[in-house]
Amino acid sequence: MIDDLEDLSCHRLRALENIKANKLRIVKYYNQKVKRKQFSEGDLVWKVKLTIGSRDSKFGKWSPNWEGPYRIKRCAPGNAYILETLGGEEEFDKVINGKYLKKYYPSVWINT
Repeated sequence: MIDDLEDLSCHRLRALENIKANKLRIVKYYNQKVKRKQFSEGDLVWKVKLTIGSRDSKFGKWSPNWEGPYRIKRCAPGNAYILETLGGEEEFDKVINGKYLKKYYPSVWINT
């Protein structure tokens, strides 16, 4: 019976090593697919509308999901940003995570 217990601990150690190897393989595959969003100061971005129920009744399900454009005023550590309006007013008191932003490309149809 003692030999069986020692054999069982070896099986458990092998299983733990397999789990670690599988997790590393999953992390490697996931990181290949993830695209990090990096913005710099002065970039124009859209900000996602996070509030639930913020849809306009006249547009219904076609209400916009993004608002903006905003200009990035400062970059904070950890992929966080402080935004300002195009008029130069600081819009938000807190920093906003980069995953809630996307790059804004001005339309060629707008007269400047």
